[in-house]
Amino acid sequence: MTITTTMPISGDNERMDPAHPRADGPRRRRTFTAAEKSEHVRAYEQACESGDGGAYLRREGLYSSLISEWRKHRDAGVLAGKKPGEKVGKLTAEQAEIARLTRELTRANKRLNTTEAALDIMGKAHALLASLSESADSDEKNNKR
Repeated sequence: MTITTTMPISGDNERMDPAHPRADGPRRRRTFTAAEKSEHVRAYEQACESGDGGAYLRREGLYSSLISEWRKHRDAGVLAGKKPGEKVGKLTAEQAEIARLTRELTRANKRLNTTEAALDIMGKAHALLASLSESADSDEKNNKR
């Protein structure tokens, strides 16, 4: 069964046929400047840190796939220096590799910071236990006298 329409399919930026029931309704904006993309990625990552990433996407009417794509572009340096209205094309193999390595470096730095903090805490705990042990030993010697 084939369904045909008498109305041409409109693009993202064109208005609907005036006879359509939702012709005067709100239209979703589907284009973003490089600066807006960078800002959305930054705001989304900040919201994710507090556990509100999904709420941010719903509030802004964005999809997580857009954020993922924009993050790759940002990490590859494609969004930096783009003028408003300038197209951001598909990443080249080199740009994709730069983005992957940037993400990997970020993850490694985060793990390193966590490990350093854990080792610092363990060192302080060890020093505290050693000092408690020494004071307990000296107390025992004083009690024996």
